[in-house]
Amino acid sequence: MATITFHHEGADDDVVEVPEGTSIMRAAVTNGVAGIVGECGGQAMCATCHIYVRDEYLDALPPISDDEEEMLECATAPVLDDRSRLGCQIKLGGGLTTVEVDVPASQV
Repeated sequence: MATITFHHEGADDDVVEVPEGTSIMRAAVTNGVAGIVGECGGQAMCATCHIYVRDEYLDALPPISDDEEEMLECATAPVLDDRSRLGCQIKLGGGLTTVEVDVPASQV
């Protein structure tokens, strides 16, 4: 099993355990995590699963693809930075069995 902690500004954190191979977006949607919409179902076509990965986990992530980077430009978050990723593009497993992310205040 893998563990994801979703941090929300001004609200309680959500901690979910999911089978390895599950994307951060799918984990959030399946477990009712507020702030993650996942409108396109994981196709990197909507940016409604934008998250900020906490610094200590960045080195364990797969490289960002051109498609993901382009879609992030459509995210509604007021700030995009090096921690910005699409949750649908990050699957847990291998060297990433625990991750903590910050959920933006708005996705749409």
